[in-house]
Amino acid sequence: MDIFSLFTLAGGLAFFLYGMHVLSAGLEKMVGGKLETVLRSMTSNRWKGLALGAVITIAIQSSSAMTVMLVGLVNSGIMELSQTVSVIMGSSMGTTLTAWILSATGIESDSFWLQMLKPESFSPLVALVGTIMIMTGKDGKKKDAGSVMVGFAILMTGMTFMSQSVAPLAETPLFHDLLVMFSNPLAGLLLATAFTAVIQSSAAAVGILQSLALTGSISLGMAFPIIAGANIGTCITGLISAIGANKNAKRVVAVSIYFKVVGAAICMTAFYGLNAIFHFDVVDAPISALGIAVVHTLFNIINTFVLLPFSKQLEKLAKITIRDANTEEALLDERLMLSPAFAIAEARALAVKMAQAAQESIVNAIAICRRYDPKAAAAITEREETIDLYEDTLGSFLVKLSSKDLSPADSGQVSELLHAIGDFERIGDHAVNILRVAQEIHDKQLHFSEKAEEELGIITQAIVDILGLTVEAFQQEDTVLAARVEPLEQVVDGLKTELKNRHIRRLQEGRCTIELGFVLTDLLTNYERVSDHCSNIAVAVIQIQESSAMDAHGYLNELKSSGSPAFTQAYDEYSRQYCLPESRLSGADAAH
Repeated sequence: MDIFSLFTLAGGLAFFLYGMHVLSAGLEKMVGGKLETVLRSMTSNRWKGLALGAVITIAIQSSSAMTVMLVGLVNSGIMELSQTVSVIMGSSMGTTLTAWILSATGIESDSFWLQMLKPESFSPLVALVGTIMIMTGKDGKKKDAGSVMVGFAILMTGMTFMSQSVAPLAETPLFHDLLVMFSNPLAGLLLATAFTAVIQSSAAAVGILQSLALTGSISLGMAFPIIAGANIGTCITGLISAIGANKNAKRVVAVSIYFKVVGAAICMTAFYGLNAIFHFDVVDAPISALGIAVVHTLFNIINTFVLLPFSKQLEKLAKITIRDANTEEALLDERLMLSPAFAIAEARALAVKMAQAAQESIVNAIAICRRYDPKAAAAITEREETIDLYEDTLGSFLVKLSSKDLSPADSGQVSELLHAIGDFERIGDHAVNILRVAQEIHDKQLHFSEKAEEELGIITQAIVDILGLTVEAFQQEDTVLAARVEPLEQVVDGLKTELKNRHIRRLQEGRCTIELGFVLTDLLTNYERVSDHCSNIAVAVIQIQESSAMDAHGYLNELKSSGSPAFTQAYDEYSRQYCLPESRLSGADAAH
C-alpha cells in the first residue's frame, strides 16, 4: 500500500460523507414535515416514541441529526426531556440501515442477478436515472427523488473507493501490527470513538470497518469494540449542538451519551465475560461485511431493550449531571433548521399561537368597549408585546430558513407565513387601537343611542366571525374556509359605508354629537382594517395551497370580476345574515 492508496481512502471517505449528506437532504425533502409533525403527539408512550425515532432516523439517515433536532425541540420548550429518551433509543436502531445496504458489497458470485444485487453494480444505473430525474423533473418531488438516487450512488462510489484502497493492506506487515492494537478491546473502543467524533458519522465509521472486513483481516473480537466506539463517537454532533442551549436541552445530549456509554459497557462486559468463560471460536474468526451489519444491529437492539425499562433513571442521571438553573426557553431554536420541513411545521405552530393571540386581543378589546375593565385592558397591552415578540422571532427565523435549500412547496410555505405574520401583527395593533377607543368612551362617559348600539353590534359580530374564520382557515390550511373570507370582507366594507352614511344623517338631524362621531369613525376604520388583513391572510392560504403565481391584488380582482357562483352565494348569505335594521325602509338608506 502506497501514499496514493491513502489518497484514495481519503477521497472515498469524502464521497461517502457527501453522498450521505445528499441522500439525507433528499429524503428529508421528500418526507417533509409529515413524520416530524407527529413527533410530539406520539412520544407520550415509550413504545411509540421508540418506533417513531427509528422511522424518522431511517427517513433522514442520521441519528446525529435526530439528536440535534431533539435538542432544538427541547430548547424551544416544544418537547419535554422525558419525551426524548425513547426517541433517542429508537434512533440508534434506525441508523443501522446503512450498514445493511453496504453489506451487499461483499456478495461474491458469477450469477448475473446476484452480481446485480451488489450496490456498486447497480449504483451507476441509479445515478443515471437520478440525474435524468433532476434534469427533466418539473416538480420538486421528482427532483428530490433524483437527489436521493444520486446521493446513494455517490455514497456507494465512496464505499468502493475505500474498499479498493484498503485491499492491499491484507498483505502489509504494518497493517497486521496495527491490528494488534485492535485486539485490545479498550484500545479499539477509544480509537473508534475518537475517529467517529472527528468525521461525525457512525455510518461512515462502520462503512470503513466493512471495507476492512473485505480484506479478511478483521475478526469479530476486533469489530465489536469498534462498533461500540462508533456508537459513542457519534454523540459529538449533539454535544456541539448543545452549546448555548438551555439546561434541559443539554440534558438531551447527556441522555444520549449515557445511553451509548452504559450500553457499550454492558454489551462489552457481557460479550468478553462470556468469551472468557466459554472461549467462543467465532470471536477470532474473520467477519464479513454482512456480519458487521448483523453485529451493529444486534448491538443497538440489545442496548435499547436492556436500557428502555431504565429510561427514567437515564433521565435522572442527566438531571444530576446538568443541574437546574433559571433559563429562558427560545420560542424557535435555529437547530430545528437542520430539518427544514420540520422547522416550517414548528414555525407554523408558533404562527398559529400568534394568530390566536391576535384574535383573542380583538375579541377582548371589543368587549371592553361595552364594559371597561382595567385588568383586561392591561392584558391586551401585554398580549400585544407577546404578538410583537412572535413576529420578530418568526420573521428572523423564516428569513434565515428561506436561505436553506428548500423544496418549492416548503419555499411557498415560508412565503405564506412571512405574509401572514405581518397581517396578524397588524391585527394585534388594531386591538390596541380599539382599546384606546374603549378608554376614550370610558373616560368621557360617552354613550351610543340604542339604535346605534344595535347597528354597531351587527358589524362587530361580522368582525368577530371573519377573524374566527380566518384563524381557523390558517390553522387548518383549509382553502374552502379561506374562500369564504373575501365575501364576508366585502359585506364588512358595505356595512362600514352604510353605518358612516347613517351617522352623517344623524349628525345632520342633530341626533348625534361630533365627539361620538369621531369615536364611531375610529372604531369602524379599525374594523375595516382588521377585515382587510383577514382577506390578505385568506388569499395567502389559497395561493400557497393552489400554487397560484398570481399576486394577491390580481387574485382578488379576478375573484370579484369573474362572477363566481360560490363567491356570489356566500356574499348573499352574509348580506342577509348581517343586515342592518330598517335598512330597507328609507329610500335614502337603500341608496347606500
